[in-house]
Amino acid sequence: MPASDERAFDDRVVVEETARLASRMIDAVGRVILDKPEAVRLLVAALFAGQHALIEDVPGVGKTTLAKALAHAAGCRFSRIQFTPDLLPGDITGTVVHDPQRGFQFVPGPLFGQIVLADEINRASPRTQAALLEAMEERQITVDRITHPLPRPFLVLATKNPLEHEGTFPLPEAQVDRFGLRVTIGYPGARAERALIMGEAGPAVGALPPPVADGEAVVRAQAAVRRVHVHEDVAGYLLSLVQATRRHPSVQIGASPRAALALRDLARAWAAMDGRDYVRPDDVQALAVPVLAHRLVMKPEAAWQGEAGAAVVAELVERLPVPAEPRW
Repeated sequence: MPASDERAFDDRVVVEETARLASRMIDAVGRVILDKPEAVRLLVAALFAGQHALIEDVPGVGKTTLAKALAHAAGCRFSRIQFTPDLLPGDITGTVVHDPQRGFQFVPGPLFGQIVLADEINRASPRTQAALLEAMEERQITVDRITHPLPRPFLVLATKNPLEHEGTFPLPEAQVDRFGLRVTIGYPGARAERALIMGEAGPAVGALPPPVADGEAVVRAQAAVRRVHVHEDVAGYLLSLVQATRRHPSVQIGASPRAALALRDLARAWAAMDGRDYVRPDDVQALAVPVLAHRLVMKPEAAWQGEAGAAVVAELVERLPVPAEPRW
């Protein structure tokens, strides 16, 4: 077998293993978060792509439970930070303390988890929110001019309540752009909510799901995702979507090059979760709204009329030509 064929065979095998792992994780989390397979799949894709996620929805729909269930199913070390107005940067990054026996020692903060839940992130001051930026982008933390690497894998899941404004701070555009995708959960269907109330399913009947993986398995899945092929025609289509957001008449600031990279990486994860070692245009289409919409800054007149980033991205997906499909 030629070397190129051997590499292709190896890639397919590794991707198929990733697809099986994704299926187990989605099934495990789905036993806790009822009737929301799309939201669960998006977060598993974010984990495999190494992209942070913003979970934005009304109170009481299971945002925190979803994050905890994902961490348990992945077998990763979970850490939760409850963001409040009085939270200081050192409360999340860690501080240097003096030990009479050992001298000055760095005590790691909760950001040193593998899956970190930043609960109600918009309740913290901009200074504390800014402390997340280095961790999210560089996977490291600098305290007293000493840099400390964060564990692998490392994923920030931030929750945000879009309805409350009192006691909250807006997220800076630079920080919003570091979230690879935005997930909404929504209310459960009537049957799922009845099962939840009757104690027949969901978190009310017991503990969170048992682990179906561990940190090493997740790191291997992330490596497999990076090997998924992106054909130049698919890359061109992806770029056309991103660049069209910058020219749209309702948009003041369009999607950044970081958004294009996030869309590429998440499309790779989406394909791998389907057992494919190549990305198709429909992978890009499926992820365009979750990846791009929250990054767009609308013009004031469009915002006054209630036009949202999701509607703009959906319109572009519908309007822009899709490349003819050879063997991707």
